[in-house]
Amino acid sequence: MAHPTILVSNDDGLHAPGVLALAQALAELATVIVVAPERNWSAVGHTKTMHKPLRAVEVTLAEGIRAFQCSGSPSDCASLGLLGLVGGHVDLVVSGINDGANVGSDLLYSGTFAAAAEAAIAGVAAFAVSLDIVPGAGLLRPHGYRTAARFAAALARKLLAAPATPPWLLNVNVPDLPEGGGATPPLPNAEVTRLGTRIYQDALVERLDPRGRRYFWIGGNVPSGVVEAGTDIGALAAGHISITPVRLDLTDEGRMEAVRALVGAGT
Repeated sequence: MAHPTILVSNDDGLHAPGVLALAQALAELATVIVVAPERNWSAVGHTKTMHKPLRAVEVTLAEGIRAFQCSGSPSDCASLGLLGLVGGHVDLVVSGINDGANVGSDLLYSGTFAAAAEAAIAGVAAFAVSLDIVPGAGLLRPHGYRTAARFAAALARKLLAAPATPPWLLNVNVPDLPEGGGATPPLPNAEVTRLGTRIYQDALVERLDPRGRRYFWIGGNVPSGVVEAGTDIGALAAGHISITPVRLDLTDEGRMEAVRALVGAGT
């Protein structure tokens, strides 16, 4: 392949520490253009702006890396980049590095994964990459982002060399491990996994504003998960990188006949 172009996005915002680490690592193998939200869009899911204008302003992120700060969601950012904002063909979309793991049914909520999924819808290979770190701790432990960025660059190189139909769509989670010895410690082992079972502990928190009107937060404890071999949750628990191939066809093929019998429908 001629010199490729990689579009980078995320859901934590353009100036989140993970996006710069990712863009700099990928710049060693491709032209990198960043299109990322101007603010945090965590847990926004696959939101697409249809009823108001979007703005994208070119800004300075790092030397040699073009970047656009966008008013829209992560999926808006990917869409703008793919539809022509970056001014040329895009060979791969990489979304991240997310501040916190995206495992199991997190993918339905994740803005990070939504940007990658938007690329897959457009027929472009993509992957989302997340760091299993306590949200907000990244500035204190930057080596985790460096490790995730190194793995993302290695994976990107392989995907660019092996295009597939339909295009690759992967969800990657990297454990936050100690730096280890040496200037460039070895990467953790990687596992190809299926999505695990995420356990949410949401709770409704009701309060009153200064005028006595009710308002609500969706609160609760940090989600947990079922640690099971072969899953993304199990891989992270073992200190391994998880790579999950994902498809956007949500059809429950195993229940087609049961639904036909239920509603009396034919084939």
